[in-house]
Amino acid sequence: MASETQKLDPSRSARDLYGTELRRQRQLAGVSLDRLSDIVNYSKTQLHGVETAERLPLPPLSSKLDAAFGTGGLFEGLWSIIQRERYPDRYRRFMELADQATDIHEYAGHLVPGLLQTPAYARALLRVGDPEASGEEIERKVELRVGRQGRLGEGDGPRLWALLEEGVLRRPVGGPATAREQLRALLSFAESPRIEVQVIPCAHGEHALLDSTLTLLTLPNTTAVAYVESNYSGQLIEDPAESMKRRRAYDLLRANALSPRESAAVIEAAMKGFNPCEQQSD
Repeated sequence: MASETQKLDPSRSARDLYGTELRRQRQLAGVSLDRLSDIVNYSKTQLHGVETAERLPLPPLSSKLDAAFGTGGLFEGLWSIIQRERYPDRYRRFMELADQATDIHEYAGHLVPGLLQTPAYARALLRVGDPEASGEEIERKVELRVGRQGRLGEGDGPRLWALLEEGVLRRPVGGPATAREQLRALLSFAESPRIEVQVIPCAHGEHALLDSTLTLLTLPNTTAVAYVESNYSGQLIEDPAESMKRRRAYDLLRANALSPRESAAVIEAAMKGFNPCEQQSD
């Protein structure tokens, strides 16, 4: 981990290169961290962490830095490289396409989709998925996962539709408090006009997507791709005919989902199941 006085090595990683360039551009402009914090509306502590490669430059920082320094996409390009470094090979093409998508459709049969996860929920999953990882590595992965949510709030960000099995709401990932916080976050996300969250009731029974996790991406040129994922593998489907098969299965399932309003009521009911037990008086 870099300290304030430790010199970064730009050849070691994209994060070091990003921090080096941030410090160089800031010094060339004669701008202090305090002043830059005001310009990009980012805390001084976070900026210092990025400059020393201790924190990830989560969106929309890179675009703000490019605008502040007039660097023509330098920092956004470095952020793309950082993401490619952090994600395994099988995810890289998918992540590149996801960053371009205008519409995202998710089906989650077992867990809340990454784009809607809270830090605590994501941390619990990442820790159990890689118990030998260091705390620092887990936190970096949490930052990356949660950082992707930044696009949802951007003016040109994608629209998101998420279909969740009812069982997803009942699973106490991270414990009752974390699960309750996650359900509260789902309700908050669902208030956005760009995000729809719908629940597939347990009574629906079997369907074509039950044994998989599916993400459908619509790109700016209207091209559609599908991504099917399990714990240890992922398949990107770019063939139009195969992608359309998944889209039809998704649309059929959505037709059997609860309405957004009904779904919100089910989420609220599930939250009550994670409430702390009230102490009974004698």
